[in-house]
Amino acid sequence: MKDKTIDYILRATWQAVARMYNEEAAKYDATMATGFALLSIDKEGGTPSTTLGPKMGMEATSLTRTLKSMEERGLIIRKKNPNDGRGVLIYLTDFGKEKRELSRNTVLKFNETIRKNIPEEKLQHFIEVAETINELIQNKNIFNQTEK
Repeated sequence: MKDKTIDYILRATWQAVARMYNEEAAKYDATMATGFALLSIDKEGGTPSTTLGPKMGMEATSLTRTLKSMEERGLIIRKKNPNDGRGVLIYLTDFGKEKRELSRNTVLKFNETIRKNIPEEKLQHFIEVAETINELIQNKNIFNQTEK
């Protein structure tokens, strides 16, 4: 594309980031989704399964598959929520905590490399632009504008 659209740039960049994380995770027989889930689960107090989906931006079916795989690999355990018998809390096992640390270091390395290669001022502009795009979408200000 000669004149790349904003959505094209966002999509291509996110796909490159996801591919990079998945390639790195594959070295440890994992996926980006697994790493992200490990980072989203409170390492001491556990996390209600119902809050993980929205926190991670995942659909329920994808989250269910990811959690099932993580449980089979011994990364997490599920326990009934003592405050709500209908709910389930997800806890990291000791193995899950080890892998969480690995995921954390991977994310930190990515951020460190980006910060070394992009001036702080440019990063701040990028963050402001991304936040504005998210606000416009969340407030439905893109396609629901009334014609004048």
